[in-house]
Order: sequence, then C-alpha cells, then structure tokens
Amino acid sequence: MPSIFAYQSSEVDWCESNFQHSELVAEFYNTFSNVPFFIFGPLMMFLMHPYAQKRSRCVYVICVLFMIIGLFSMYFHMTLSFLGQLLDEISILWMLAGGYGVWLPRCYFPTFLGGNRPQFIFLVVITTMISTFLSFLRPTVNAYALNSIAVHILYIVFQEYKKTNNKELRHLIEVSVVLWAFALTSWICDRFLCSFWQRINFFYLHSIWHVLISITFPYGMVTMALVDARYEMTDQTLKVRYWPRDTWPMGLPYVEISDDHKNC
Repeated sequence: MPSIFAYQSSEVDWCESNFQHSELVAEFYNTFSNVPFFIFGPLMMFLMHPYAQKRSRCVYVICVLFMIIGLFSMYFHMTLSFLGQLLDEISILWMLAGGYGVWLPRCYFPTFLGGNRPQFIFLVVITTMISTFLSFLRPTVNAYALNSIAVHILYIVFQEYKKTNNKELRHLIEVSVVLWAFALTSWICDRFLCSFWQRINFFYLHSIWHVLISITFPYGMVTMALVDARYEMTDQTLKVRYWPRDTWPMGLPYVEISDDHKNC
C-alpha cells in the first residue's frame, strides 16, 4: 500500500495528462490554475475589511480558508497524493461551514435552536468535525458530497431571490448562479467525459473549474453578506461597489456600509 504522501496515491485522477511539463508536477495546468485563489483571497479580505469590522471578524477566517483551499488544491494536483486530496476537500468543507455559521439567516435554522446563532455555530462545528472524520472512510465520494452542499446553498439563495426587490442583490445572485453553473459544468464534463476531451486533445476543463469557482467566491460572499444584512443589519445600508472601479464592465464586488437607522 503506497504512503498517503506518495505521488499518485489518490484514487482520483483528473483528465489532464500527468507529468507532461515537469517531473515534479503531475497535473501542470490543474496545479497553476489555483493562482487566482491567492489573488482574490487577500483582495476580498482587504475590500471587505469595513464590513468584517461591523458584522463579524470570521469573514477574515473565511478568506484565509479560501486561500488555504488554493494551497491544498495546488499540492493535490501537483502530487495526486491521498493526503493532498483529503486536505483539498476538508479545507473546502470547513470554508463552507464558516459561511454557514456567519451568514445563514436564522429563519433557516433547525427549529429546535430557536434562532440562536451561537448554538447553530456549535452545531455546524460538531457536524463539520464528524464530516471531516467520515471523509477518511469514503474519500472517493467527498467531492460529490461537497457539491451537494452547494445545492442547499442554491436553494437558500433561490428563496431569498423570490423575497427581495433589491436590484443589486438580484443581480449578484444571478451572476453567482451563472458562474457556479458554468464552473460545475466544467467539473462534471472533465470527470465524466474525459475520453471525449482526450480524443480532441483538450485537457483544461478542471483548470477552468478552478478559475471560475475562484471568481464565484467574491460574488457568493457579497451575495450572502447582502442576504444576511436583511436580517442582521437592518439599521444599516449595504452598498455594492466594484474593484477597481464601479464603471468598469467587470470587477470584484464588495460592500460599503452606511448607518441610516431605517425601519425594517
């Protein structure tokens, strides 16, 4: 039995041909397509700083976990090791758990919690710890389980989309869902249609997944911040801005906060 540190000790192997560009890097493009994680993570930490000071400093933790995902994903695709696979998937799990703890509206909490966020966070931490342990038992299903969590997030976003008339929130939800759908399509096509892509010599769909999902993160973060503000920051107004300029056709979304003592 190979060591969990050994190259290609993972049962998961993506469509890109191995060791084509380097003897040290198993999947070259899948490895270096994680670079956007190290760009968008610090940028969002900086741009969302005023919001984090007002709402929760756990926002910084989520940004750090996002960068850790990029790091572990690079390690996994560089080595295709079992350890790399687990670190990649577990870091995603904990980032999603952080997002649930900070931003899930209380109306979606289990009824026995009575809308108590500290108790909900405790429940999320315990559930995530158990899930982390279970991920070692059936590692081949981890990726599918993580994508199923995205379906629940999509359900919540859809419910909030129906509730709001806020054009900024509706636009962010639409962009986030489209980006996520394109990213997921790339992931599925690489996973299940590999023989076709190999025939046409196109091995880059999982790399495209990395780029698209890293772009989805800022939009998803700001979307959930706006959703959360409807319940938790009712005396303040969140204005969506875009870096580097609002007037540019594309940019990273973030929020500015103003106190206006509005009524619910």
